[in-house]
Amino acid sequence: MNIVVGVTGGIAAYKTVQLVRLLVKGGHEVTVIPTEDALRFVGQPTWEAISRHPVTTSVHEDVARVRHVALGQSADLVIVAPATANTIAKMAAGLADDLLGTTLLATVAPVIVAPAMHTEMWRHPATQANIAALRERGVIIAGPADGELTGGDTGPGRVLEPEQLHELVLGTLTSAGRPQDLAGLRVVVSAGGTREPIDPVRYLGNRSSGRQGVAIAVEAAFRGAVVELVAANIGSDVLAAAEQAGIGIRAVGTAAQLAEAMRAAAARTDVVVMAAAVADYRPATVSDQKLTKESGLLERIELVENEDVVAGLAAARAEGAAPDGQTIVAFAAETAIDPEQRRDRARRKRERKGVDLLAVNLVDDERGFEALDNAVEVIGAAGRVVAAAEGTKREVAQALWDAVRQARQARQG
Repeated sequence: MNIVVGVTGGIAAYKTVQLVRLLVKGGHEVTVIPTEDALRFVGQPTWEAISRHPVTTSVHEDVARVRHVALGQSADLVIVAPATANTIAKMAAGLADDLLGTTLLATVAPVIVAPAMHTEMWRHPATQANIAALRERGVIIAGPADGELTGGDTGPGRVLEPEQLHELVLGTLTSAGRPQDLAGLRVVVSAGGTREPIDPVRYLGNRSSGRQGVAIAVEAAFRGAVVELVAANIGSDVLAAAEQAGIGIRAVGTAAQLAEAMRAAAARTDVVVMAAAVADYRPATVSDQKLTKESGLLERIELVENEDVVAGLAAARAEGAAPDGQTIVAFAAETAIDPEQRRDRARRKRERKGVDLLAVNLVDDERGFEALDNAVEVIGAAGRVVAAAEGTKREVAQALWDAVRQARQARQG
């Protein structure tokens, strides 16, 4: 694929060197278009060496080939990383006073923008208005993440890591050539892990990062669905991938809040994917003061059971409180090494909860929670394994949606 990487003038430009390296290593043709300011942070020889292509900022070179238009016309994807507030403003206004600007105006390929700036600049109404304008035009806004910034500041404004941007680029390229086979569907996906408060500083929780649920939501949007993501305690760096057109995000904290959000969304959606890790129990009482060792109240915490959210959604569907033909997908994290033991547990769980599909994923040190990769088998009607995937969480999401589409087609005859 032909990928154009725009680089603008920020200290985060050094991270883009690694992004270009990953893309070139993956066999893509990469053309880097820096701004003049970007070259003050990473020089032209570096970009040429890592991309294996000549690099210029000027519209006056290679005029015979009309380079300032040709690059945009031939691109399969354009990503601007890092994107400064100034560049974002120029994009929103349609300005084209350098090679990057003309390329962006000349392309019909997907465009990804990875903002990087100080928190105050990101939150400024002008920047937010420009971001909104770009989103309306279909530009994918990747980030920013919340973290440490130049000069010791912290907050939203940190560019996503090269590996995250690389995954987003590959996912966008894959989806760009795929039929919009989920077009017209309304989807709700839960993601992350719930937290049940004990006192103002402690909670019962789990290790779920939300990466798999976010990947499922993003893949559905790329394939044409209108998506609502119910996000339970997901870090801004992970959630940033879902902050794009076609995905609405609702943040929740506890199992009860997640259940309420999912019930409301499920009443108007065609597909429900319950990927969040929901706490089975919560403290019977929540202290409004920090519990101390001296109080003795930490030695024994009484727990009460939370409702089974996905089972409740399946029961509501059976009672007619959901659109006809709604498909419900549940997830189950298992640590059993024996595959058949995992499948047996998943089959029983699917029957007990009354869902259409149950995705069982192996959780260990390398896959599942807090990992970039996952291994999933999807159990369908009659307990059959209807799909299996092992790899990145985006690849697992693709396999899951293929299984959902096939299940819906089978039901419709």
